[in-house]
Amino acid sequence: MKPMSSVERVTTVLDGGIPDRVPVGLHNFLMACHMVSLPFDEMTQNGEALAEAQLLAWREFRHDVIMHENGVCAEAEAFGAKVHYQPDQPPYIAEPLIKSLSDIDTLRVPDPETTYPLNELIRGTRIIARETNGRAFINGRSDQGPIALACALCGPEQFLIRLTNPDLGPWVNHLLDLCSQMNISLGKAQCRAGAHCSTIGLAGTSLISPLLFDQFEAPRAAAFCTALNAMGCYGFTHTCGKETHLIESLISTGADALELDPGTDPVLCKAAIQGRATIFGMLDPAHILASGLTDKVRQHVLDTLDIMAPRGCFIIGPGCALPADTKAENIHVLMETVRENGNYYNNDI
Repeated sequence: MKPMSSVERVTTVLDGGIPDRVPVGLHNFLMACHMVSLPFDEMTQNGEALAEAQLLAWREFRHDVIMHENGVCAEAEAFGAKVHYQPDQPPYIAEPLIKSLSDIDTLRVPDPETTYPLNELIRGTRIIARETNGRAFINGRSDQGPIALACALCGPEQFLIRLTNPDLGPWVNHLLDLCSQMNISLGKAQCRAGAHCSTIGLAGTSLISPLLFDQFEAPRAAAFCTALNAMGCYGFTHTCGKETHLIESLISTGADALELDPGTDPVLCKAAIQGRATIFGMLDPAHILASGLTDKVRQHVLDTLDIMAPRGCFIIGPGCALPADTKAENIHVLMETVRENGNYYNNDI
């Protein structure tokens, strides 16, 4: 088969086809910032610096999917939450914005094109799109999904208590609808800036039950993916942790790709997903890719390909964020192993 460009390779997989090889995506925001050797508080607030970091990593590793973000606080800060920036770690919410039920009445969905720090994130997307010029598939991420964003705005404990209180159903749904509108607005802005897709981070079973996921999260994740598809872009979802029991619910969102951790059973996941969506990830970012020996990295990649690659519907990469101090040598081993062995067929095809 004739070699494909990264964009052709990824879109072929997402559209249900078989490209020349398995694409590689790197969830490497922290690692990329570390490679530039600038403090996190400078990086995460500056779109040009964020783009520089991602482009530096892309030029070194030549992965297929650039996953562009600035942490998990951007949407909450755009709503008005106080965020603490620090030089050696990603930012975090300093204090909840919503302290009483009536505070929700003051919330308005901000314009991501003009509201800090979302405007800097989008500026970074434009730069990455311009500099890669069609040679990389760009995932302009849309931060936290509805429940995670609501947790950031209220404080996790307070929101989860309200989520399970039937008397507060209208209040909970109103807040989650605002958060969903924020997700969709940012996702659309990312695509207008040149991204091929956008991702929201969903609350999985480490935080809520499958029943609560189906009731509150899944319909809004579906709305996000539908909105992006309507403008010709792809909608992805990300869930951390062991989500084997949530696979059917995740598929029901209509996401083009499900970003999953290695904690999700790969055999059961592959059997469930085939032909219904694409799986993105499945490599262990912290215990193997970050600091493992190169032979261990290579074998981990081969084992993952052996299970997940046959018959397509798979993009390989770390299942969650690579630690900042991930060894570059290990990412080169990942890339070389996939280039040499990343086909979608095995002996029983």
